[in-house]
Amino acid sequence: MVTFYRRLPKIDYIIPLSIDEALDLLSNSDNGKYRVYAGGTDVIPKLKNRIMNPPEAIVDLKGIPDLDYIDYDDRNGLRIGALATIRSVETSPIVREKYPVLYQAARSIASIQVRNRGTIAGNICNAVPSADSAPALLALEAKLLCVSKKGKRVLMIDEFFKGPNQTALDPDELLKEIRIPPSPENCRGVYIKLSPRSKMDLAVVSVAILGSIKDGLLKNIRIGLGAVAPTPIRAKKTEELLEGAKPDDETTFNAAKKASLESNPIDDHRASAEYRKLMVEVLVRRAINQIISS
Repeated sequence: MVTFYRRLPKIDYIIPLSIDEALDLLSNSDNGKYRVYAGGTDVIPKLKNRIMNPPEAIVDLKGIPDLDYIDYDDRNGLRIGALATIRSVETSPIVREKYPVLYQAARSIASIQVRNRGTIAGNICNAVPSADSAPALLALEAKLLCVSKKGKRVLMIDEFFKGPNQTALDPDELLKEIRIPPSPENCRGVYIKLSPRSKMDLAVVSVAILGSIKDGLLKNIRIGLGAVAPTPIRAKKTEELLEGAKPDDETTFNAAKKASLESNPIDDHRASAEYRKLMVEVLVRRAINQIISS
């Protein structure tokens, strides 16, 4: 039998018109019967290339109204709906002003065509270690509102990633909203991505750092790392080293070394584990220096 790659396999296509309708479908889904997607920029290529086992039907969430919001208030922070596109996050004035690390991460994702279609929620639900938004959301300590017919629950984002392409979502659940608390006063954010072709390639290493300087000392330090472990990770030991430290060359050098030790990369066709560890050092050092000098 000839297999025609680049064509979608024969599967049904369903467009629910409400959250309840989508959750009804998922509550009756057994053994991967349905596959949910929002933008489809990851799911569709995987189906075409037979990287993913085809479900009985794909469920397109784009027909659900009022899930593409980006809302902010000073008390609760930022709320990003499940259908808010990467481009809308990138171009949001409030994101750029209040959460520059997320703005930098969003604008580093693929092409403008992909960003116009793909969603931030989909980027993390795909759960690849190199997802650009993940280190930034880890550093921002995002919370995820997940819904099912059984009710609602809120997960911290560092509880969400369980392994490559694996999340804490149950088969009958949807990620409805990303919630990001207000950043500490005078906090600065930096996202740096290393990839062979800049935006158009997956990250070989990515680093997101949030922090401030108060009374001459580093404060509120949070670090997210991508593409250097089975999941995006927080470099918590490095954060502890930096918290309350003097912003000098010795501190920066020691923190970069510590972050490299916290990483656990693999060898693959894009880079060796050794190279990735070395570049964690380089990028963490650069990001801390940007926090210090900005």
